[in-house]
Amino acid sequence: MSAIGDAKGLLGGTLVMTPLKAADGMIYAVAQGTVLAGGAGAEGDGASVTEGVPTSGTIPSGARIEREIPFEFNDLHTVRLALCTPDFTTAERIETAINRGYGKTVARMLDAGTVVLDISATGAISPAHALGQVENIGVAPERKARVVVDQRSGTIVMGDDVRISRVAVSQGNLTLRIEEEPMVVTPNPFTDAAPITIPRTNANITEEPGVGLAEVSGGTSLAEVISGLNALGVSPRDMIDILKSIKAAGALHAEFVVR
Repeated sequence: MSAIGDAKGLLGGTLVMTPLKAADGMIYAVAQGTVLAGGAGAEGDGASVTEGVPTSGTIPSGARIEREIPFEFNDLHTVRLALCTPDFTTAERIETAINRGYGKTVARMLDAGTVVLDISATGAISPAHALGQVENIGVAPERKARVVVDQRSGTIVMGDDVRISRVAVSQGNLTLRIEEEPMVVTPNPFTDAAPITIPRTNANITEEPGVGLAEVSGGTSLAEVISGLNALGVSPRDMIDILKSIKAAGALHAEFVVR
């Protein structure tokens, strides 16, 4: 959720009961709860500072379903198992594990994210009994190399399979500073004129010199990757921009997810 209007931030805020409508105009859920915002801000008479995005936040599990979609689970003849993270290897492992558990072909992989289960072939008396047996079959999913970053809080999470090729990186920052120094001009004595305030603004841009090109050596383990990135000596928010550039250069061998 995000703030609108002249709101300064959502820190410590609470969403009052809010109906959630679908595209058909019907209310299917109601949301409320404490807002978790990933930012901070402070403001004075002459300057202000903001870190992150204090006007945007989330409410984990903050919605309650009020209207269900008509559905008869007991009348199903086939059930499709949908993978949260589609992967052909994982879907094939699910198919193999289910068929091995029943000793015959009862599951079939349709694509990377779907495995269809034939209820009649399982011999179960209902779809619920069949899924109760299937959900206890263990499968080791195939993990993808992935880097997840949260720009609001500056959080970076890397998987164990992330690899970076040997690259050279140069990074610098621009700092924009604006200072208000109004000057008050007083009129001559014994006159009816009022004091006049003349606005004066000082604005300048400072560019940090940086450290030139720094080499990030290729790593064959997560520890080596982290060691190479830490050698750049930058903040987490700057590291997010560097990882984006390394991905664009083709040297980051992982899926890059920005939240």
